[in-house]
Amino acid sequence: MTTSSPSSDSPQDAPSGNMLLWILLALAIGFAAWQPRSPQATMALVDWQTIGALAGLLAITQAVERSGMLQATAQRLLTRVSTLRGLALLLTATAALLSALVTNDVSLFLLVPLTAVLAAQAHLPLARLVVLQALAVNAGSALTPIGNPQNLYLWHRSGESFLGFMAMMGPTVAIMLAWVFVAVWWLVPRTAITLKPAAAPTAVQPRLLTMAVLLFVAFVIALERHWTLAGLGLVFGVFALAAPRVLRGVDWALLATIALMFVVLRQVAELPAMQTLLLQWPIAEGWRAYLAAIVASQVISNVPATILLDGTVRDLPALAAGVSVGGFGCVLGSLANLIALRLARLPNGLWEFHRISIPFLLVCAASAALLRLG
Repeated sequence: MTTSSPSSDSPQDAPSGNMLLWILLALAIGFAAWQPRSPQATMALVDWQTIGALAGLLAITQAVERSGMLQATAQRLLTRVSTLRGLALLLTATAALLSALVTNDVSLFLLVPLTAVLAAQAHLPLARLVVLQALAVNAGSALTPIGNPQNLYLWHRSGESFLGFMAMMGPTVAIMLAWVFVAVWWLVPRTAITLKPAAAPTAVQPRLLTMAVLLFVAFVIALERHWTLAGLGLVFGVFALAAPRVLRGVDWALLATIALMFVVLRQVAELPAMQTLLLQWPIAEGWRAYLAAIVASQVISNVPATILLDGTVRDLPALAAGVSVGGFGCVLGSLANLIALRLARLPNGLWEFHRISIPFLLVCAASAALLRLG
């Protein structure tokens, strides 16, 4: 059995990601023809703070991947971890931690290819490991303002400090992560790993890795102080001069997709019929706001659901918790789910994902609801 690792140069070439991009572009063109507005007014629909923050984080993470650090680490893992469950726990914990630092989507761009490399070196349940990583990044990314696009958006809307936002999300994230590790323990057996012939060692580029780490620290400080444009200029300027290939590897299609989500969903929210419907629903706060965020996420994914419900829902903690939990369940619940499956290119990925994720959503949503009611 051999497994090929997706190219880090073109993660956006996967069809599932492009399909969503083209659908959103078609809807945006339809709105432009139906309700014309000036280019400036259309651009104003996009939350550029969120797009800029995500762009910088994508570039930094691309540099970490190109440094060879994660690939070299992967080659050493199989010599230190002897059981499938141990490896699954390690990968899942790493996914959750990374997602809190560099967004859920970006974590998958790093870890799913890494998992594919591991599967090429040993007999592993690749589909199950990838699904568990998708659950882990959705849970871990909910902790920090920079963990996922909806958190970036809600953070800028809330006016909370970086640590204040983390304190708000902490209890919900603790429940989600607890269930993630229960799922790993239940679904992955504690059997020995059967190795395949060893792969050649991967060279590490310490200079590029150091550059990425320093830029990450500087960029997070810039985001905290709302200097997004200056931080983005620093990140892109350094990479343009010192490592231009990093910028060519950034998933620009992902950025375009999220920007178009702002354009389309905010126009949907402006429709008189939608405004009337949202105002008639008693979803302004409490458990109703939490449930509405989960249900909306299952249909249009949690980032557009956040944009759509913003303004109607006045309870920001309930909205943030709902769209975080709503990333589980249907594959459309989070863009990270689609990214995980498109990177792994699993033949039965959708079936394996929903077989695990739908029961996970039901259990996790009920547990987090009890926390809020308590």
